[in-house]
Amino acid sequence: MALEITSARPDPALFDLPWSSPLEEWPAHHLAALPRGISRHVVRFVKLSGGVIAVKEIKAELASREYGVLRRLGKVDLPCVTPVGVVTGRVDALGDPLDACLITRHLKFSLPYRALYSQALRPDTAARLIDALAVLLVKLHLEGFWWGDVSLSNTLFRRDAGAFAAYLVDAETGELHPQLSDGQRAHDLEIARINIAGELMDLQAGGFLEEHTDPVETATEIVRRYHSLWAELTGVERFETGDRWRVDERIRRLNALGFDVDELAMSTDIDGTTIQIQPKVVDSGHHSRRLLRLTGLDVEENQARRLLNDLDSFRAASDRLADNEAVVAHHWLVTVYEPTVRAVPRELRGKLEGAEVFHEVLEHRWYLSERAGRDTPLSETIADYVRTVLPAKPDERAVLGIDTASMPVTVLDDTPHEWTRSSP
Repeated sequence: MALEITSARPDPALFDLPWSSPLEEWPAHHLAALPRGISRHVVRFVKLSGGVIAVKEIKAELASREYGVLRRLGKVDLPCVTPVGVVTGRVDALGDPLDACLITRHLKFSLPYRALYSQALRPDTAARLIDALAVLLVKLHLEGFWWGDVSLSNTLFRRDAGAFAAYLVDAETGELHPQLSDGQRAHDLEIARINIAGELMDLQAGGFLEEHTDPVETATEIVRRYHSLWAELTGVERFETGDRWRVDERIRRLNALGFDVDELAMSTDIDGTTIQIQPKVVDSGHHSRRLLRLTGLDVEENQARRLLNDLDSFRAASDRLADNEAVVAHHWLVTVYEPTVRAVPRELRGKLEGAEVFHEVLEHRWYLSERAGRDTPLSETIADYVRTVLPAKPDERAVLGIDTASMPVTVLDDTPHEWTRSSP
């Protein structure tokens, strides 16, 4: 049996990895010390060509299927990990066959939910994670993707201007369809509710969940949050023909949720007195795409919204509202944003990504200004933030807090939506 590596962009360094050894026995010098979530398979983070990949040991047919699903999700810009390749034909030193491996690219500055709970977080962390997961699930369902194993464990989270952005990390059970039925969407939601309740109960048993948080109630919240988002994005709205301003109002509400309206389906009643409006195709990233177009910065949606607000304030403060937006944006980038990010000492740059640092500096400036009763200059704010706030942040490029493997663990059995307890 010959070793085969299937990859759209193969890296020759992949052949140097010890594929003839079971993944759990790989030597430490190949591994990257990053927090791992719960998985029913062996998963390791591996250093490769100056970056980090995630390697999951799995049956060949499942690895190939998941690789294909992730590639299709990536082509429509859905938030998920990037597939790198599949390794098959593995045998050990005695010639016995080994499982295949699915390789994905590590999502920088992303964290499994258990690693987040190893830190000192805001009291409403669970609710914010549920919100992020609900948004992710809506995005997936709009594109016809049935997940089949919705859970916090199968999701990675990145900080997004005080909130979180969620990314799908495990598509093993997923299916892509032209369109999902209401029953398929309801099935995913029920799986999510049961899985999340079990995950939060584990955190509660280990003393990591906020005291006031009810695991079952919090898990049920994803159903309410999901239905609210789904209705706003796909619901039909009726209004009189003279109220056409409400079309723009609907679009603005969708933009505020982080979605663009790509196409609208409008129909008029027989008597011509009312109009129905329904967003036909929606996708996410209204603010992030605008910021990317203006500055070249590719950041999360809430971060983009915060940076654009600062850019708009900069335009107003410098009396340049009538100037070309792109020209002013470039000036803001080189005189405000980049100097702020560069002010972080090299040894602290692994703490947070640049856009999140800038967001926190803006928050810190508001705090300092309120305390001082005057507007605090940005240079003074940056110096104080770097001295008093940033050093205490956990390094999100490295091991965070405690090893999540030492936290109380709940594992999934062979049925994706049923929970069983295991010993801590």
